[in-house]
Parts: sequence; structure tokens; C-alpha cells
Amino acid sequence: MALPQILPSTASSIIPNKSHLTPTNHNLNHTIKPFFFSQPPLHHREWRRKLNSVRCSASSFSEKHHTNSPKSDDVVELPLFPLPLVLFPGAILPLQIFEFRYRMMMHTLLQTDLRFGVIYTDAATGTADVGCVGEIVKHERLVDDRFFFICKGQERFRVTKLVRTKPYLVAEVTWLEDRPSANGDEDLDSLANEVETYMKDVIRLSNRLNGKPEKEVQDLRRNLFPTPFSFFVGSTFEGAPREQQALLELEDTAMRLKREKETLRNTLNYLTAASAVKDVFPSS
Repeated sequence: MALPQILPSTASSIIPNKSHLTPTNHNLNHTIKPFFFSQPPLHHREWRRKLNSVRCSASSFSEKHHTNSPKSDDVVELPLFPLPLVLFPGAILPLQIFEFRYRMMMHTLLQTDLRFGVIYTDAATGTADVGCVGEIVKHERLVDDRFFFICKGQERFRVTKLVRTKPYLVAEVTWLEDRPSANGDEDLDSLANEVETYMKDVIRLSNRLNGKPEKEVQDLRRNLFPTPFSFFVGSTFEGAPREQQALLELEDTAMRLKREKETLRNTLNYLTAASAVKDVFPSS
């Protein structure tokens, strides 16, 4: 089963008007507020039907996304798509393109390698300097030249230099990979299993609070290696894009899993308290 999203999806047709990059400076030690799991809303019935064929699930997250993965010291040029959301390696992202400059970008991509950079932006922090490659796996061009497309997250990257800003952003990027943990004795499999247990408990309590039938949550990890599993977990934290961005920027699988574990533990404590209140005051 696919893991329910924490908040409704923000993947929409909103295209921020950013003309420059301002690297973010995320505090990796800030307190994480509790999250709530809910199913994403239906934005476009026909498009949702097409999305079902490539819906994001745990099985979408492979250990290596390409047989010829780029080396971390490679420098390439990449068109950038600033969005108020975070794409993780292996995750599926549906988008609608209507702004002229991004329609131009789509025309170019469909004639080349179908890959572009998704990079998080918001009014408070500006545009991040770490993002994730999105590869177009399904697209539809409408009569008014709008595009619907579905992309899958691939490698992470860091922007090193802007090449141009018009008609859309193009930057030189280097690839990001997780480095070996500073603690060589870290048991990543055990840590990933702990995170999965917390996820199951959060889903179970969330379903209970939302009046859904309580049933056993199936295997969420599905034999994933710890690194792609940590990306999968991060992709479920929708509604908290700054936290997702901080997770995306980490280059240590153990640190990412520990942070996700703490977030889920805080969420579980919150939901446990809310469930207790509901038991005492059923009508509240």
C-alpha cells in the first residue's frame, strides 16, 4: 500500500516568478510540529486516472535510479523549475504547466533528455540551492499548449552557478550523494525499521482519529535499502516543505533517518494525546 500523505498535495499549476537563486540556510535542529495524515484532494479527475498508472509507492524508490548514475564531481547544465514544494529521489510528482516560459522549457525537454531540476522556493527563504532532478515519465499536451505531465525524482543536485535567467533558469549543478556516516558502527537497517514502526503507528492513530477503519498497516519499507527508504519517508511529510528541504539537503542517511524518527515520534505523541481526548470527549 502507498503511504498516506501528511497533508494534501501542493503539486499544482502554481509557477513562482523567481528570477534568481538565494541559497537557503536551514536550521537542522529546529523543533518539528506534529503532522496529520490525510489523502490528497482530487484536483483533476481525468489526470488523476492517468496518474494512477504511475502512482508513487514504496516500490518506486530504487537504490539506484539510473544504471549510469552521474558522479558527484560531474558538472552539468540543468534547466530549473522553482516550486513551493520539494521533490525527493524516487517520488512521483504531477504538474500542470501553463506559464509561457515553462511551456518553452517543456518543448525543449521533450526534444532532449526529459530531465530538469525541481528546486524549492518560498517568499520567506527565497530559492534553495539544493534540489532534485525530475524526469518526465508521462505527458499530455493540450490544444491551448498547456502541459500536464508526471515526473519522477532522480538524483539530487547543488546549484553552483547560474548560466542564465531568461526565458527560464538554467544553472550549472553538481550531484549530491550521501556520504558514509561519521559513526561507522551505525546500524542503518535497524534505524530504518524503527522509522517504519513509527510510521505504522502514526497511520493507525491518524486513521482512528479520522474515523477510518482500524486495520493492520502493511509493509511500508518493501525491502528498500535505508537511503531510498529515508527519501520515501521524507516525501510523505507534505505540508512541511521547509522540513522536507532540510531532509533533502542532508548527506548522511543515518542523520536523515534519525531526524525523521524524531518527527514521527513527536507526531505520534501528539496523536496519542488527541486520541485520549477523543475517548474522554467523543463529541469534541
